[in-house]
Amino acid sequence: MTASLPALGIIPARGGSRAVPRKNLKLLGGKPLIVWSIEAARAARELDRYIVSTDDEEIAAVAREHGAEVPFPRPAEYARDDTPDLPVFQHALAWLAEQQDYRPAMVVHLRPTLPFRRPEQIDEVIRLMRETGADCVKSVYPEKHHPRKMWRLHDGRLGPYEDTPLFRRFGSDLARQTLPPVYWPAGLVDAIRREVVERGSTMGELVVPYLVDPEPCIDLDTEHDFRVAEAILPLLRREGALCT
Repeated sequence: MTASLPALGIIPARGGSRAVPRKNLKLLGGKPLIVWSIEAARAARELDRYIVSTDDEEIAAVAREHGAEVPFPRPAEYARDDTPDLPVFQHALAWLAEQQDYRPAMVVHLRPTLPFRRPEQIDEVIRLMRETGADCVKSVYPEKHHPRKMWRLHDGRLGPYEDTPLFRRFGSDLARQTLPPVYWPAGLVDAIRREVVERGSTMGELVVPYLVDPEPCIDLDTEHDFRVAEAILPLLRREGALCT
C-alpha cells in the first residue's frame, strides 16, 4: 500500500428496501448479503481501511460481527430511497475528518448489492487510481445493446433515440461492427478521489475505465435477482471467480 495515497472502502447499506425487505441482511449462499462485500474488503491488500455506512442497528451489528468497522450511524436524511451516493460519501468523509482527523486520498465504493467481486479487483482499481492520477476509476463492461439502435416513445409514437441518416436507412438493423463500442457501468468497484467528492461529484473530469466481465455483475435488487445469484453461485465458485 502507498501510505501517501490511502484508500478508504465504503460499503453503504441502508436498512430500508422496497423490492426486497431487509435486503442487505438477506441470505445469499448461506450468509447475509452485506458479508460478501465485507469479506472482499477484508481480503484486499490495497485498502487502508474499510467502513460500513448504515442507518440500521441490526446491519451495523452484523457488520461488526464479521469484522467491519461501523464508526458512525448514518443520519436518516442520507438513508432515504432516493438518496444518491454523493451525500453518503460526503457525510462519511466529513465525519472521519472531524472526529478522527482521517482524510483518505480516495473513496472506494463497494456496493453490497453486487456481491461477486474479488479482492484483487479492489486492489487493481486502487492501483489504477494511483498510477493514472485519475479523478475516478469506474468499472465497466462492453454493452451489446447500443443506444444508436434504440427507440424512444414520444406522444405515443416511436422514433429513433438518435435520429441519424444511418438509422433512417437501416433502423435497428445497423450492424454492430459499424458502431463505436459503448460501455455499461458495472458498479462492481469504483474509486473516486476525495477532493472530487468534496467538490460535489462522484466522477470529476478524468475518468479511467476498469474492464470487468459482465457475468458476475448481478445487481441484486429483486427476489428474482437473488434466485439468479443463487443459481450461478456454484458455477462462479467452480470457475474460481470468487474468493469465498
